[in-house]
Amino acid sequence: MDTLMEAALAWRAQDPDPDTVARLDGLVEAAQAGDESARSELVAAFAGPLGFGTAGLRGPLGPGPARMNRVVVTQAAAGFGRWLVAAGHQGGRVIVGYDARYKSAEFARDTAEILAAQGFAPLLVAEPTPTPVVAFGIQHYACVAGIVVTASHNPANDNGYKVYLGDGSQIVPPTDAEIAYQIAAVAERPVSELPRSTSYEVLGDALVGAYVAHAATLVPETAPRQVRWVYTAMHGVGARVLEAAASSVRFPAPAVVEAQHDPDPAFPTVPFPNPEEPGAIDLALALASEKDVDVVVANDPDADRCAAAAVVDGTWRMLTGDELGTLLADDALGRGVEGVYASSIVSSSLLQRLADAYGQPYRSTLTGFKWIGRVPGLAFGYEEAIGYCCDPAAVPDKDGITAGLRLLALTARLRARGLTLADRLDQIARTYGLYTTAQLYVRVEDLSLIADAMSRLRENPPSTLLDERLTVTDLLTGGDRPPTDGVRLEGDTLRVVVRPSGTEPKLKAYLEVRQAPEASQDVAAARAVAADRIARLRDEMSAALGLA
Repeated sequence: MDTLMEAALAWRAQDPDPDTVARLDGLVEAAQAGDESARSELVAAFAGPLGFGTAGLRGPLGPGPARMNRVVVTQAAAGFGRWLVAAGHQGGRVIVGYDARYKSAEFARDTAEILAAQGFAPLLVAEPTPTPVVAFGIQHYACVAGIVVTASHNPANDNGYKVYLGDGSQIVPPTDAEIAYQIAAVAERPVSELPRSTSYEVLGDALVGAYVAHAATLVPETAPRQVRWVYTAMHGVGARVLEAAASSVRFPAPAVVEAQHDPDPAFPTVPFPNPEEPGAIDLALALASEKDVDVVVANDPDADRCAAAAVVDGTWRMLTGDELGTLLADDALGRGVEGVYASSIVSSSLLQRLADAYGQPYRSTLTGFKWIGRVPGLAFGYEEAIGYCCDPAAVPDKDGITAGLRLLALTARLRARGLTLADRLDQIARTYGLYTTAQLYVRVEDLSLIADAMSRLRENPPSTLLDERLTVTDLLTGGDRPPTDGVRLEGDTLRVVVRPSGTEPKLKAYLEVRQAPEASQDVAAARAVAADRIARLRDEMSAALGLA
């Protein structure tokens, strides 16, 4: 018997889940019969532990240390508990939430049992719950930490494990490495030896009720309420909470995309349950055209992200993450919300221009709300990947539900003035210039292709793009931010940031072209110019990255 089969049998002996045991047995049997694909899958599953980082854990379901399963989750819970004890939080409350993905409820229950046996007071949500609601519960219940079992908008066979600290923020280095060290120590013995307890509290409707009541305070009593909207939950858990929150502030009920309304871990209508993916909101756009509404609101499966669609230049289309971020920031600034306005290094540079115009400070952070949510004095933060923080005091993280509420309030206020979201985007362009953003990305099976592309870019970056001389910055040098694997290319009217995705096997290039206000008065014509420049920039960057 070779070492791979020995590892598989040792894993089987401690795995409490009959589903992954059966899957492992099938792979072992097929591999021993000469099936190379089964052996390859086993090699990948036992190649090493699933890495615990600032995003926690995330990966495909299946047996083995490199997959998401009850063994890995149990080890993660025990390791995190050990870290909390070392940090002086022994006995504190820890809220544990989960979405509606395969195995999420089981992973959350394992977590609660492990933490209870370690002396903590776990608060386990009673049913699949949006991530921002659980994040809200951390401070609401004075918890020392929070855990959400979710893979957000990843494919159906993935799951994940997201960790928050007691201030409601996500972990950052070196905390992730410290927790990973504790998890590795736990993994040295079988999970069957870890003590468990069912002495945990199950949270009923009180958590959602408290969240909805607080979210309602974000919409002023005197604000206009007339808005027609379509909503899709993308087969996730956002519908009951967003619809309850909208109803609590007397917004009309939405027309819902029935086929995507209820939680379904198979995500049957979309290959990738991410509103950003091509085709994901086609059903919502079709319903919007049929119902003649003002706006489409979409959440991703765990409802921490929010997307919007509107009629722009006579056609329904999804707004980019930067366009919605601009609208929400402009709305907050116009309402006099004071504090720091923040966005990630790959988001549009327009937010800084807006904040400057209103005399508010601006901060650029690394990608991810683990950084944006930690900005001192944050008033509003966003990242181009449709993540928005409209209520940082209560949820210092992206929140697709309160973002959806603020979007509805903005749409209703514009409607009362005879304007649309597209009209406001045009007004912003005429005032500050047209900032157009887009993405170029490639999804890979072999992660070495991403590393190779980044190496080529560092060794031989282009000297010009769109005939503009470039300033090249390697973001690994850090500067005024922690170092990150990325390269920034800047010209007079363009910017490109290239980096590997932090959650998916993708290499991404974030493209921006800018036009001055005087060149943006005819917005439709300016958009046509921008579309041509973005297309050319995409082609030139594809060639520079060796993707053409």
